[in-house]
Amino acid sequence: MADKDNLVHVEIFGQDYAVRGGDDTGYVEKLAAFVDERMKEISRTSGAVDTLRIAVLAALNVADECFRLREELSDAEARSQIAGQAADQRVARLAEKLGTALGE
Repeated sequence: MADKDNLVHVEIFGQDYAVRGGDDTGYVEKLAAFVDERMKEISRTSGAVDTLRIAVLAALNVADECFRLREELSDAEARSQIAGQAADQRVARLAEKLGTALGE
């Protein structure tokens, strides 16, 4: 019975769907609105009328965005790691200079 409590009813591209939403139904609604907008955008710009074709094109666009963001995140993590290592080296040098200055 608890599963029925988590059903979220959403509309995507004119079709109604009942989606299991977990605890955050608002999140599922945001996802559905995002997909709906992407499909409408694809429909407007591509001239496609077949819902399946529009859905596949929208999925490809979302996948492209996802892959690009993953790559950006990976690059940012690598830069962060390099910056962290450089900071560690500077701290070590400063600690050494401080130790020398204090006669340790």
